[in-house]
Amino acid sequence: MKKRYLYLLLLPGLLFLTVFMIIPILLTIGTTFISDNGFSIQGYLDFFKDRYFIEILLTTLKVSLFTTILCIFLGFPAAYYISKLKQRKKAIMLLLTIFPLLTSPVVRSFSWMVIIGKNGVVNKLLLGSGLIDKPLDILYTPTAIIIGLVHLFLPLIIVTLVGVMENIETDLLKAAESLGASRLAVFSKVIIPLSVPGLVIGSILVFVGSFTAYTTPALLGGKQRVISTFLYQNAITLNEWQVASIVATIMIAVTVLIISIMNGLAKKLNPKG
Repeated sequence: MKKRYLYLLLLPGLLFLTVFMIIPILLTIGTTFISDNGFSIQGYLDFFKDRYFIEILLTTLKVSLFTTILCIFLGFPAAYYISKLKQRKKAIMLLLTIFPLLTSPVVRSFSWMVIIGKNGVVNKLLLGSGLIDKPLDILYTPTAIIIGLVHLFLPLIIVTLVGVMENIETDLLKAAESLGASRLAVFSKVIIPLSVPGLVIGSILVFVGSFTAYTTPALLGGKQRVISTFLYQNAITLNEWQVASIVATIMIAVTVLIISIMNGLAKKLNPKG
């Protein structure tokens, strides 16, 4: 089969994505610029003048950023350990890593409500040990949302990093050590730069997932609004579809911007690709 005919195999997938994703997104974005007087950006101007919306946007960005950073710090050493295991043990560890993804986010969120609630396991242990005098207010705060999102997305970054780290040649690390590099130098100058592709992909998956997640923030955040719950409130509760479309467009724009920033950062950290 000639190469140009191979592109025909892409047509079913492209057609599906165009009809069910690209066109609806373009229509959603297009409606945000339409008003009674024709083309207008007043809706966006009103949003960015609204202090309440700005606080929601900043809270969502902070939660997403802290979730991504925690997933990197927790996932990087775990991924490095798994990547150095023998094939059978590696398969078992990856299975255990992926297993939490098979559990519904609703179930996991309710589990965390039992653990970090005022009468939850954590507060009972701390009160019983005498470390605190009154229960900690963890549930229904940004901290609770971050805990739930880290639990939700940590497996993604581990699996992504393992796929990159297992391709790092052991001989390369031994060569660096034989030239006088300490273990810390090998880690910082060899392992981390070679793991940048996995870090970038994993970070994008975690950040975008955290930024757009609804179930976990809705259950663990309570009245603490993030942009996804704000969108749901306007679309379903208040029936303000124009406002919801503007929020959705802002979410898309922020997501594209963050991905561009991360890709630019990756090029600086690993200019040779």
